[in-house]
Amino acid sequence: MRRRVVITGTGMISPLAIGSAASFDKAVAGVSGIVPIDLFDASEHASRIAGQAAGYNPDQYFDAKEQRRTTRFMQFALIAVREAIKDSGLDMSKEDPFRVGTFVGNGIGSLQIVEEQHDILKTKGPKRVSPFLVSGMITNEAAGIVAMEAGAKGVNICTVTACASGGHAIGEAFRSIERGTIDMALTGGTEAAITPLGVAGFCALKALSTRNDEPQKASRPFSLTRDGFVMGEGAGILILEELEHARKRGANIIAEIVGYGATGDAYHITAPDPEGTAGAKALMLAMEDAGINPDQVGYINAHGTSTPLNDKIETLVIKKALGDHAYKVSVSSTKSVTGHLLGAAGAIECIFSAFAIQKGIVPPTINLDDPDPECDLDNTPHQAREREIEVALSNSLGFGGHNVCLAVRKFKG
Repeated sequence: MRRRVVITGTGMISPLAIGSAASFDKAVAGVSGIVPIDLFDASEHASRIAGQAAGYNPDQYFDAKEQRRTTRFMQFALIAVREAIKDSGLDMSKEDPFRVGTFVGNGIGSLQIVEEQHDILKTKGPKRVSPFLVSGMITNEAAGIVAMEAGAKGVNICTVTACASGGHAIGEAFRSIERGTIDMALTGGTEAAITPLGVAGFCALKALSTRNDEPQKASRPFSLTRDGFVMGEGAGILILEELEHARKRGANIIAEIVGYGATGDAYHITAPDPEGTAGAKALMLAMEDAGINPDQVGYINAHGTSTPLNDKIETLVIKKALGDHAYKVSVSSTKSVTGHLLGAAGAIECIFSAFAIQKGIVPPTINLDDPDPECDLDNTPHQAREREIEVALSNSLGFGGHNVCLAVRKFKG
Protein backbone atom coordinates (compact mmCIF):
# COMPACT_ATOMS: atom_id res chain seq x y z
CA MET A 1 0.00 0.00 0.00
CA ARG A 2 1.09 3.57 -0.69
CA ARG A 3 1.84 5.58 2.42
CA ARG A 4 0.04 8.89 2.76
CA VAL A 5 2.12 12.07 2.98
CA VAL A 6 0.99 15.18 4.81
CA ILE A 7 2.31 18.71 5.33
CA THR A 8 2.82 19.42 9.04
CA GLY A 9 4.87 22.61 8.97
CA THR A 10 5.96 25.43 6.71
CA GLY A 11 8.50 28.24 6.75
CA MET A 12 9.09 31.11 4.36
CA ILE A 13 10.98 34.27 3.61
CA SER A 14 9.58 36.08 0.59
CA PRO A 15 9.35 39.51 -1.05
CA LEU A 16 6.11 39.92 0.91
CA ALA A 17 7.17 39.08 4.45
CA ILE A 18 9.26 36.89 6.70
CA GLY A 19 6.94 34.02 7.63
CA SER A 20 4.54 31.75 5.76
CA ALA A 21 1.27 33.06 7.17
CA ALA A 22 2.25 36.72 6.79
CA SER A 23 3.36 36.12 3.19
CA PHE A 24 0.13 34.34 2.30
CA ASP A 25 -2.00 37.04 3.92
CA LYS A 26 -0.30 39.70 1.82
CA ALA A 27 -0.67 37.60 -1.33
CA VAL A 28 -4.39 37.27 -0.61
CA ALA A 29 -4.61 41.02 -0.06
CA GLY A 30 -2.94 41.62 -3.42
CA VAL A 31 0.03 43.46 -1.90
CA SER A 32 2.97 43.60 -4.30
CA GLY A 33 6.49 42.96 -3.03
CA ILE A 34 8.19 44.40 -6.11
CA VAL A 35 10.48 47.38 -5.40
CA PRO A 36 13.39 49.25 -6.98
CA ILE A 37 16.59 47.27 -6.49
CA ASP A 38 18.76 48.56 -3.66
CA LEU A 39 20.97 45.52 -3.13
CA PHE A 40 23.39 47.04 -5.66
CA ASP A 41 23.56 49.97 -8.06
CA ALA A 42 21.25 48.84 -10.87
CA SER A 43 21.16 52.20 -12.69
CA GLU A 44 22.77 50.79 -15.84
CA HIS A 45 20.63 47.66 -15.99
CA ALA A 46 17.64 47.45 -18.32
CA SER A 47 15.57 46.03 -15.46
CA ARG A 48 16.01 47.86 -12.16
CA ILE A 49 13.25 46.28 -10.07
CA ALA A 50 12.93 43.03 -8.11
CA GLY A 51 11.16 41.17 -5.35
CA GLN A 52 13.79 41.54 -2.63
CA ALA A 53 13.33 39.62 0.62
CA ALA A 54 11.04 41.87 2.65
CA GLY A 55 12.65 43.46 5.69
CA TYR A 56 15.61 41.10 5.69
CA ASN A 57 18.61 42.10 7.80
CA PRO A 58 21.10 39.25 8.30
CA ASP A 59 22.34 40.82 11.53
CA GLN A 60 18.99 39.96 13.13
CA TYR A 61 19.47 36.24 12.42
CA PHE A 62 23.18 35.47 12.15
CA ASP A 63 26.32 36.61 13.94
CA ALA A 64 29.37 37.80 12.02
CA LYS A 65 30.97 34.35 11.96
CA GLU A 66 27.81 32.72 10.60
CA GLN A 67 27.49 35.39 7.93
CA ARG A 68 31.05 34.72 6.72
CA ARG A 69 30.30 31.00 6.43
CA THR A 70 26.87 31.24 4.79
CA THR A 71 25.78 33.10 1.70
CA ARG A 72 22.41 34.70 1.18
CA PHE A 73 20.61 31.72 -0.38
CA MET A 74 21.81 29.50 2.47
CA GLN A 75 20.67 32.04 5.06
CA PHE A 76 17.20 32.16 3.52
CA ALA A 77 16.95 28.37 3.72
CA LEU A 78 17.96 28.42 7.39
CA ILE A 79 15.36 31.06 8.27
CA ALA A 80 12.66 29.08 6.48
CA VAL A 81 13.56 25.70 7.99
CA ARG A 82 13.66 27.14 11.51
CA GLU A 83 10.12 28.43 11.08
CA ALA A 84 8.98 25.14 9.53
CA ILE A 85 10.41 23.06 12.39
CA LYS A 86 8.79 25.30 14.98
CA ASP A 87 5.49 25.27 13.08
CA SER A 88 5.48 21.47 12.90
CA GLY A 89 6.41 20.93 16.54
CA LEU A 90 9.21 18.64 15.37
CA ASP A 91 11.53 17.42 18.13
CA MET A 92 14.48 15.71 16.49
CA SER A 93 15.62 14.25 19.81
CA LYS A 94 12.61 11.94 19.54
CA GLU A 95 13.23 10.96 15.90
CA ASP A 96 15.53 8.48 14.19
CA PRO A 97 17.68 11.00 12.25
CA PHE A 98 18.27 8.46 9.47
CA ARG A 99 14.51 8.41 8.81
CA VAL A 100 14.43 12.17 8.20
CA GLY A 101 15.51 13.25 4.71
CA THR A 102 16.39 16.59 3.16
CA PHE A 103 15.42 17.71 -0.34
CA VAL A 104 16.13 21.37 -1.10
CA GLY A 105 16.11 22.82 -4.62
CA ASN A 106 18.17 25.73 -5.86
CA GLY A 107 18.70 27.07 -9.35
CA ILE A 108 21.86 29.15 -9.23
CA GLY A 109 23.69 29.03 -5.89
CA SER A 110 25.46 32.22 -4.87
CA LEU A 111 26.38 34.55 -7.70
CA GLN A 112 27.14 37.19 -5.10
CA ILE A 113 30.17 35.40 -3.66
CA VAL A 114 31.37 34.47 -7.16
CA GLU A 115 31.24 38.10 -8.26
CA GLU A 116 32.92 39.35 -5.09
CA GLN A 117 35.69 36.77 -5.09
CA HIS A 118 36.33 37.13 -8.82
CA ASP A 119 37.00 40.83 -8.21
CA ILE A 120 39.40 39.90 -5.39
CA LEU A 121 41.17 37.39 -7.64
CA LYS A 122 41.69 40.02 -10.33
CA THR A 123 42.76 42.84 -8.00
CA LYS A 124 44.56 41.06 -5.16
CA GLY A 125 45.54 37.67 -6.55
CA PRO A 126 44.58 34.04 -5.86
CA LYS A 127 45.99 33.93 -2.33
CA ARG A 128 43.34 36.40 -1.18
CA VAL A 129 40.36 34.38 -2.41
CA SER A 130 38.07 33.35 0.45
CA PRO A 131 38.23 29.77 1.78
CA PHE A 132 34.43 29.96 1.88
CA LEU A 133 34.09 30.54 -1.90
CA VAL A 134 33.37 26.96 -2.88
CA SER A 135 31.07 26.12 0.03
CA GLY A 136 29.32 29.46 -0.38
CA MET A 137 28.58 29.20 -4.09
CA ILE A 138 27.63 25.59 -4.82
CA THR A 139 23.93 24.86 -5.00
CA ASN A 140 23.87 21.78 -2.76
CA GLU A 141 25.01 23.66 0.33
CA ALA A 142 21.46 24.83 1.11
CA ALA A 143 20.37 21.20 1.43
CA GLY A 144 23.47 20.47 3.47
CA ILE A 145 22.99 23.33 5.92
CA VAL A 146 19.25 22.63 6.32
CA ALA A 147 20.07 19.06 7.31
CA MET A 148 22.73 20.27 9.73
CA GLU A 149 20.28 22.71 11.30
CA ALA A 150 17.79 19.91 11.98
CA GLY A 151 20.19 17.04 12.54
CA ALA A 152 18.56 15.11 9.68
CA LYS A 153 20.82 12.25 8.54
CA GLY A 154 18.60 10.54 5.98
CA VAL A 155 18.84 10.93 2.21
CA ASN A 156 20.07 14.45 1.37
CA ILE A 157 19.50 15.76 -2.16
CA CYS A 158 19.66 19.09 -3.95
CA THR A 159 17.51 19.36 -7.07
CA VAL A 160 18.81 21.79 -9.71
CA THR A 161 16.23 22.17 -12.46
CA ALA A 162 16.02 25.95 -12.87
CA CYS A 163 12.56 27.27 -12.01
CA ALA A 164 11.28 23.74 -11.31
CA SER A 165 13.90 23.04 -8.62
CA GLY A 166 11.63 23.60 -5.61
CA GLY A 167 8.79 21.62 -7.16
CA HIS A 168 11.06 18.70 -7.99
CA ALA A 169 12.46 18.73 -4.45
CA ILE A 170 8.98 18.44 -2.91
CA GLY A 171 7.96 15.77 -5.40
CA GLU A 172 11.01 13.62 -4.71
CA ALA A 173 10.57 14.04 -0.95
CA PHE A 174 6.94 12.95 -1.35
CA ARG A 175 8.03 9.85 -3.28
CA SER A 176 10.64 8.86 -0.71
CA ILE A 177 8.15 9.04 2.16
CA GLU A 178 5.44 7.34 0.13
CA ARG A 179 7.76 4.41 -0.66
CA GLY A 180 8.96 4.05 2.93
CA THR A 181 12.57 5.15 2.48
CA ILE A 182 12.07 7.84 5.14
CA ASP A 183 9.28 8.97 7.46
CA MET A 184 9.81 12.73 7.29
CA ALA A 185 11.42 15.28 5.00
CA LEU A 186 12.62 18.87 5.12
CA THR A 187 11.94 20.06 1.60
CA GLY A 188 11.51 23.11 -0.59
CA GLY A 189 13.70 25.62 -2.36
CA THR A 190 15.79 28.74 -1.92
CA GLU A 191 17.23 31.42 -4.20
CA ALA A 192 19.19 34.68 -3.96
CA ALA A 193 20.22 35.71 -7.48
CA ILE A 194 19.44 39.44 -7.41
CA THR A 195 23.03 40.47 -8.14
CA PRO A 196 24.62 42.62 -10.86
CA LEU A 197 25.55 39.56 -12.92
CA GLY A 198 22.30 37.70 -12.29
CA VAL A 199 20.09 40.59 -13.34
CA ALA A 200 22.35 41.44 -16.29
CA GLY A 201 22.19 37.85 -17.51
CA PHE A 202 18.41 37.70 -17.50
CA CYS A 203 18.29 41.16 -19.08
CA ALA A 204 20.52 39.88 -21.88
CA LEU A 205 17.95 37.13 -22.48
CA LYS A 206 15.26 39.84 -22.74
CA ALA A 207 13.42 37.88 -20.06
CA LEU A 208 12.85 40.63 -17.47
CA SER A 209 10.24 43.36 -17.29
CA THR A 210 11.54 46.86 -17.90
CA ARG A 211 8.51 48.57 -16.35
CA ASN A 212 10.92 50.31 -13.99
CA ASP A 213 8.73 53.34 -13.27
CA GLU A 214 5.87 51.19 -11.97
CA PRO A 215 7.50 48.37 -9.98
CA GLN A 216 4.30 47.09 -8.38
CA LYS A 217 2.59 46.87 -11.77
CA ALA A 218 5.49 45.17 -13.55
CA SER A 219 4.63 41.53 -12.85
CA ARG A 220 1.42 41.05 -14.84
CA PRO A 221 0.77 37.39 -15.63
CA PHE A 222 -1.80 36.66 -18.33
CA SER A 223 -1.95 40.35 -19.28
CA LEU A 224 -1.70 41.46 -22.90
CA THR A 225 0.86 44.08 -21.86
CA ARG A 226 3.17 41.73 -19.94
CA ASP A 227 6.79 42.28 -20.92
CA GLY A 228 8.76 39.78 -18.86
CA PHE A 229 9.16 38.44 -15.36
CA VAL A 230 10.46 40.22 -12.28
CA MET A 231 13.23 38.52 -10.32
CA GLY A 232 12.50 37.57 -6.73
CA GLU A 233 14.40 35.98 -3.87
CA GLY A 234 13.63 33.99 -0.76
CA ALA A 235 12.94 30.46 0.41
CA GLY A 236 10.11 28.11 1.24
CA ILE A 237 10.51 24.95 3.33
CA LEU A 238 7.87 22.33 4.14
CA ILE A 239 7.89 19.51 6.67
CA LEU A 240 6.42 16.46 4.95
CA GLU A 241 5.53 13.44 7.04
CA GLU A 242 4.02 10.01 6.73
CA LEU A 243 0.47 10.25 8.02
CA GLU A 244 0.65 7.70 10.85
CA HIS A 245 3.95 9.14 12.02
CA ALA A 246 2.32 12.59 12.15
CA ARG A 247 -0.69 11.23 14.05
CA LYS A 248 1.44 9.49 16.64
CA ARG A 249 3.21 12.68 17.59
CA GLY A 250 0.03 14.77 17.47
CA ALA A 251 1.18 17.00 14.64
CA ASN A 252 -1.09 19.62 13.11
CA ILE A 253 -1.86 18.65 9.52
CA ILE A 254 -2.15 21.49 7.02
CA ALA A 255 -2.91 19.49 3.85
CA GLU A 256 -1.96 16.29 2.06
CA ILE A 257 0.36 15.82 -0.92
CA VAL A 258 -1.37 13.27 -3.13
CA GLY A 259 0.25 13.45 -6.56
CA TYR A 260 3.46 14.31 -8.38
CA GLY A 261 3.96 14.53 -12.13
CA ALA A 262 7.22 15.41 -13.87
CA THR A 263 8.15 15.51 -17.55
CA GLY A 264 10.62 17.13 -19.93
CA ASP A 265 9.89 19.08 -23.11
CA ALA A 266 13.03 17.97 -24.98
CA TYR A 267 12.50 21.09 -27.06
CA HIS A 268 14.61 24.20 -26.27
CA ILE A 269 17.07 25.45 -23.64
CA THR A 270 14.88 28.39 -22.57
CA ALA A 271 11.58 28.39 -24.49
CA PRO A 272 8.66 26.10 -23.63
CA ASP A 273 7.31 23.70 -26.23
CA PRO A 274 4.60 25.68 -28.08
CA GLU A 275 2.42 22.56 -28.23
CA GLY A 276 2.45 22.23 -24.43
CA THR A 277 2.35 18.44 -24.71
CA ALA A 278 4.86 17.54 -22.01
CA GLY A 279 3.61 20.25 -19.66
CA ALA A 280 0.08 18.91 -19.97
CA LYS A 281 1.36 15.39 -19.37
CA ALA A 282 2.92 16.49 -16.06
CA LEU A 283 -0.50 17.68 -14.87
CA MET A 284 -2.15 14.48 -16.08
CA LEU A 285 0.46 12.36 -14.30
CA ALA A 286 -0.05 14.28 -11.05
CA MET A 287 -3.82 13.76 -11.22
CA GLU A 288 -3.40 10.09 -12.15
CA ASP A 289 -0.95 9.63 -9.29
CA ALA A 290 -3.46 11.25 -6.94
CA GLY A 291 -6.32 9.13 -8.23
CA ILE A 292 -8.42 12.17 -9.02
CA ASN A 293 -10.40 13.41 -12.00
CA PRO A 294 -10.01 16.91 -13.48
CA ASP A 295 -13.40 17.95 -12.10
CA GLN A 296 -12.07 17.54 -8.54
CA VAL A 297 -9.47 20.28 -9.08
CA GLY A 298 -10.65 23.61 -7.69
CA TYR A 299 -7.51 25.73 -7.88
CA ILE A 300 -4.33 25.87 -9.92
CA ASN A 301 -1.39 27.95 -8.74
CA ALA A 302 0.05 28.58 -12.17
CA HIS A 303 3.71 28.99 -12.99
CA GLY A 304 2.46 32.27 -14.51
CA THR A 305 5.74 34.11 -15.01
CA SER A 306 4.44 37.18 -16.88
CA THR A 307 6.51 36.38 -19.96
CA PRO A 308 4.93 36.45 -23.42
CA LEU A 309 5.60 32.76 -24.09
CA ASN A 310 4.99 31.10 -20.72
CA ASP A 311 1.54 32.42 -19.94
CA LYS A 312 -0.16 31.54 -23.20
CA ILE A 313 1.50 28.13 -23.39
CA GLU A 314 0.66 27.31 -19.77
CA THR A 315 -2.95 28.23 -20.54
CA LEU A 316 -2.83 25.68 -23.37
CA VAL A 317 -1.21 23.15 -21.01
CA ILE A 318 -4.07 23.50 -18.50
CA LYS A 319 -6.71 23.16 -21.22
CA LYS A 320 -5.07 20.01 -22.61
CA ALA A 321 -4.80 18.45 -19.16
CA LEU A 322 -8.21 19.37 -17.76
CA GLY A 323 -10.36 19.57 -20.87
CA ASP A 324 -13.64 21.45 -20.46
CA HIS A 325 -13.13 21.67 -16.69
CA ALA A 326 -10.22 24.08 -17.29
CA TYR A 327 -12.75 26.90 -17.59
CA LYS A 328 -14.32 26.05 -14.21
CA VAL A 329 -11.08 26.05 -12.21
CA SER A 330 -9.80 29.08 -10.33
CA VAL A 331 -6.31 29.84 -11.66
CA SER A 332 -3.94 32.46 -10.31
CA SER A 333 -0.30 33.45 -10.43
CA THR A 334 1.10 34.57 -7.10
CA LYS A 335 4.19 35.68 -9.02
CA SER A 336 2.15 38.79 -9.69
CA VAL A 337 2.91 39.80 -6.09
CA THR A 338 6.19 37.99 -5.35
CA GLY A 339 7.97 38.10 -8.67
CA HIS A 340 9.72 34.94 -9.84
CA LEU A 341 11.80 33.26 -7.14
CA LEU A 342 13.41 30.84 -9.61
CA GLY A 343 14.49 27.73 -7.66
CA ALA A 344 12.38 28.73 -4.66
CA ALA A 345 9.22 29.48 -6.65
CA GLY A 346 7.76 25.97 -6.63
CA ALA A 347 8.18 25.65 -2.86
CA ILE A 348 6.58 28.98 -1.99
CA GLU A 349 3.74 28.32 -4.41
CA CYS A 350 3.12 24.83 -3.02
CA ILE A 351 2.81 26.39 0.46
CA PHE A 352 0.41 28.99 -0.93
CA SER A 353 -1.62 26.19 -2.55
CA ALA A 354 -1.86 24.30 0.76
CA PHE A 355 -2.96 27.46 2.57
CA ALA A 356 -5.53 28.20 -0.15
CA ILE A 357 -7.07 24.78 0.51
CA GLN A 358 -6.92 25.11 4.28
CA LYS A 359 -8.38 28.61 4.37
CA GLY A 360 -10.77 28.29 1.43
CA ILE A 361 -9.48 31.31 -0.45
CA VAL A 362 -7.81 31.77 -3.83
CA PRO A 363 -5.08 34.44 -3.98
CA PRO A 364 -5.56 36.88 -6.85
CA THR A 365 -3.55 37.63 -9.96
CA ILE A 366 -2.97 41.35 -9.59
CA ASN A 367 -2.34 43.73 -12.50
CA LEU A 368 -4.61 41.73 -14.80
CA ASP A 369 -6.11 44.90 -16.27
CA ASP A 370 -6.01 43.82 -19.90
CA PRO A 371 -6.34 40.03 -20.22
CA ASP A 372 -4.60 38.39 -23.15
CA PRO A 373 -7.29 36.68 -25.30
CA GLU A 374 -4.96 33.65 -25.48
CA CYS A 375 -5.01 33.44 -21.67
CA ASP A 376 -8.76 33.00 -21.37
CA LEU A 377 -9.15 30.94 -18.19
CA ASP A 378 -10.53 32.22 -14.89
CA ASN A 379 -7.27 33.80 -13.73
CA THR A 380 -8.76 35.42 -10.58
CA PRO A 381 -8.07 39.05 -11.48
CA HIS A 382 -7.41 41.72 -8.85
CA GLN A 383 -9.29 40.28 -5.86
CA ALA A 384 -8.99 37.08 -3.84
CA ARG A 385 -11.98 34.78 -4.01
CA GLU A 386 -13.48 32.51 -1.38
CA ARG A 387 -13.84 28.98 -2.71
CA GLU A 388 -14.10 25.52 -1.25
CA ILE A 389 -11.08 23.69 -2.66
CA GLU A 390 -10.72 19.92 -2.49
CA VAL A 391 -7.61 19.67 -4.68
CA ALA A 392 -5.10 22.26 -5.85
CA LEU A 393 -2.40 21.83 -8.48
CA SER A 394 0.88 23.73 -8.24
CA ASN A 395 2.75 24.07 -11.54
CA SER A 396 6.46 24.73 -12.08
CA LEU A 397 8.02 25.00 -15.53
CA GLY A 398 11.78 25.51 -15.79
CA PHE A 399 14.31 26.54 -18.41
CA GLY A 400 15.53 23.42 -20.17
CA GLY A 401 11.99 22.04 -20.44
CA HIS A 402 11.53 20.84 -16.85
CA ASN A 403 7.84 20.44 -15.95
CA VAL A 404 6.52 19.66 -12.47
CA CYS A 405 3.01 19.46 -11.08
CA LEU A 406 2.20 18.81 -7.42
CA ALA A 407 -1.33 17.79 -6.38
CA VAL A 408 -2.31 18.96 -2.90
CA ARG A 409 -5.54 17.82 -1.27
CA LYS A 410 -7.59 18.90 1.72
CA PHE A 411 -6.80 16.57 4.59
CA LYS A 412 -9.79 14.37 5.45
CA GLY A 413 -8.38 12.07 8.08
